[in-house]
Amino acid sequence: MIVGLFSVPTPHIDWFALSASLCLLAAGGVSLLAAVLLPRRWRRPFGAAVCALGFAAAIVFAALLYSHSADGHGVIAGAIQRDRLGALTQIIIAGAGLLAVGTSYSEPMPDDHIAEYYALLAWAGAGMAFLATASSLMTLFLGLEWFSISLYILCAIDVDLVGSLEAGLKYLIVGGFGSAMLLFGSALVYGATGKLRFDEIAHAIQAQGLTHDALLVAGLALVIGGLGFKASAAPFHMWTPDVYEGAPTPVTAFMSAAPKTVALVLMLRVLVTAFPAEAHLWTVTIAVIAVCSLAVGNLAALVQRNVKRMLAYSSISHAGFMLIAISANNALGGRALLYYLIPYSAMSVGSFAVVAARERELNAPVTFGGLAGFGWERPLLGISMAVFMLGFAGFPLTGGFVGKFYVFSAAYEQGWIWLVIVVVVATAVSLYYYLGIIRAMFMRPVEELQLAPVGGSPPQERLLQGAVAAALVVTVGSFFAVEPLIEAAKHAADAIF
Repeated sequence: MIVGLFSVPTPHIDWFALSASLCLLAAGGVSLLAAVLLPRRWRRPFGAAVCALGFAAAIVFAALLYSHSADGHGVIAGAIQRDRLGALTQIIIAGAGLLAVGTSYSEPMPDDHIAEYYALLAWAGAGMAFLATASSLMTLFLGLEWFSISLYILCAIDVDLVGSLEAGLKYLIVGGFGSAMLLFGSALVYGATGKLRFDEIAHAIQAQGLTHDALLVAGLALVIGGLGFKASAAPFHMWTPDVYEGAPTPVTAFMSAAPKTVALVLMLRVLVTAFPAEAHLWTVTIAVIAVCSLAVGNLAALVQRNVKRMLAYSSISHAGFMLIAISANNALGGRALLYYLIPYSAMSVGSFAVVAARERELNAPVTFGGLAGFGWERPLLGISMAVFMLGFAGFPLTGGFVGKFYVFSAAYEQGWIWLVIVVVVATAVSLYYYLGIIRAMFMRPVEELQLAPVGGSPPQERLLQGAVAAALVVTVGSFFAVEPLIEAAKHAADAIF
């Protein structure tokens, strides 16, 4: 019996392909040990340092993987795909995680669970890094649940924060519903084709003539819906404003960038690789979801006074922009998505980091009024926030301008002029609330000025300011370094187009 167990054939494991996830798994494990082995006062610096090293190591290994994976291929019995698409996605995720660590360090969170916080942050990143390379329905669902469970706990981990537990519970319920949709859709696709791997699903559809099979189409619709929840695209967005507002702001910063990145890239991989024969259905479906996201995100953001809720609806709107690149179903769309995610992730984490700094000053939720004069009080953070807002709006000298231009080009190449018009209108509407943030920080009327409260200058928070400065460099640098970034995105998109 024992001999029989050890003689079971096992697939060859490409450890290099798993290196980014393994670095973050190890970082999370070491951080968790700090919770029981170190004195309370050492847990925060030790956990933050280990988590930051884990994300930095993940960036290095993902970059090496990118350079050594010019020819994409399946590994570990085809369960994951080793290619440049997954490697570039891992770099973006790990970069967002590294910025989130800097944002988190001065968060007024009890030291009782701070080591667990950094462990969960690293494990969430590990799950996303693993999911970015998924090439079968099984690894897709496992990776999705891996990082989702970590995020559920992170949203509710600060029990002293009003709304944190509520945010975690809402995210758990709605996220569980989205995961159930994805799982049920995967079951229907497997039932129709008898295959789990994306490439084998495509071959089965072609060989068996399943193009119009009702079971397959229903499964595809549920898979799109499940990934739409993770990308916070309308009409699957209902959890986003409440969870973003209630969760600790550093967690919100990480959630606004990394899960959206992996969900959108995975959606691109699944649809292009597994369902090319159904492109006539899913391209239109994704385009409709994109329009809904643009409409809901921009119109709802117009009436928000809480900055975190406004940024949440902005995130929904940007999901619409990036879904347009997916709906184009061409190589230009793939490049547009991957490039867009680089400055978007930096701007998103950076803007929430600025909100976190203001929250700690006011000890209250940040509203538009609460930002009044902030640009003059803390110039680095104020100028950075202004640049992030201009980047979100698509102004030149920021990567957001180039990203939106490429999205326009991909939609135009597909022949969807109407979609280009919708995007232009949505961008014009967004100027109202993005420029409203800048006005609140720098253009407060003199009669609104009041004496500042006694207490001296605000805390330095050098790690947070360093994270904001790094996000600013990426936001502006992605405009001037557009050629190498587009080239990297092109090589990554070539893995599936």
